[in-house]
Amino acid sequence: MTHLWVRAEQRPQEERVGITPEGVTALIEQGFRVTVEDSPCRALPLAPYLAAGAEAAPFGSWPDAPEEAIIFGLKELPEDDSPLRHRHIMFGHAFKGQAAGQRLLARFFAGGGVLYDLEYLTNDQGRRVAAFGYWAGYAGAAVSLLAFAAQARGGICAAVARFDDRHAMAHAVSEALAGLAPPRVLIIGALGRVGTGAADLCAAVGANTTRWDMAETAHGGPFPEVLDHDMFLNCILASPDAPVFVPADARDAPRKLRVIGDIACDPTSEFSPVKVYDRATDWDAPVLRVCQNPVLDVMAIDNLPSLLPVESSQDFAAQLLPHLLALDDLSAGVWGRARAVFDQHRA
Repeated sequence: MTHLWVRAEQRPQEERVGITPEGVTALIEQGFRVTVEDSPCRALPLAPYLAAGAEAAPFGSWPDAPEEAIIFGLKELPEDDSPLRHRHIMFGHAFKGQAAGQRLLARFFAGGGVLYDLEYLTNDQGRRVAAFGYWAGYAGAAVSLLAFAAQARGGICAAVARFDDRHAMAHAVSEALAGLAPPRVLIIGALGRVGTGAADLCAAVGANTTRWDMAETAHGGPFPEVLDHDMFLNCILASPDAPVFVPADARDAPRKLRVIGDIACDPTSEFSPVKVYDRATDWDAPVLRVCQNPVLDVMAIDNLPSLLPVESSQDFAAQLLPHLLALDDLSAGVWGRARAVFDQHRA
């Protein structure tokens, strides 16, 4: 019997979950055993999971789960360097040379566990089968526009917190922009999930958008058009073949650019296409001010969908469920491909 252990997220301000109570029902009906940890902050409460047939476990008890359990979470594990003996499904951020990722992989190698990285669950055409991208784009555009509004009024973006839903988020951005000329926003990666979400938020609040995708970036750069917009939203994941959209010297170049929303947010990767900053931001301090004259702010929050935890969880869980139902055979399909990525890095 396949045993899925849904761990509670231990990162501050992380309320998302990758499976709904309805998903638990579907798994149990197929013969799975499901355990769900209690959580003080999960956007979806524990009781409906238990009503669906899941077993309850204490918060953070996954290290003591049975050896055969598959541990399923979303964000980082606590960084305590303990060996990892289980099979884990999560966003590991471990395969692009990130320092924290290398430490995580070392823990798997030490404990004999396996990482099935959610970013590397792909179909046979190489496309990801489940992603939070739309909500990352929607929320990333929102926070970037809040930063633009604060900067235009002589300040810097204040702390942000979760929103009840997308409509409340769009309303807050519209209020912040009231009385300002609509900014010109360049979205790169506009046809993907992330770019679509960013464009939808911009449309909802009346921002003017230029939408680029592969055709406009195929020449590899440079891209002076980025500096001619008020705001740039990067919706392209860091990869070895990604061009540089904002080089390090852009801080000192003549530019209209005032806000960068690096929604893909991988500043510690050598493949990052935005070279003017070196660390992620957070809810308490949403932007880095990387230049004073003229001002340039970078928004690089790495858990943007958590600002809309209910909608983003429900959407992601619906995408992922068909593949969770295939967990009985981890050697095939999306799971086999994700395991091959892990084995490649272990080798």
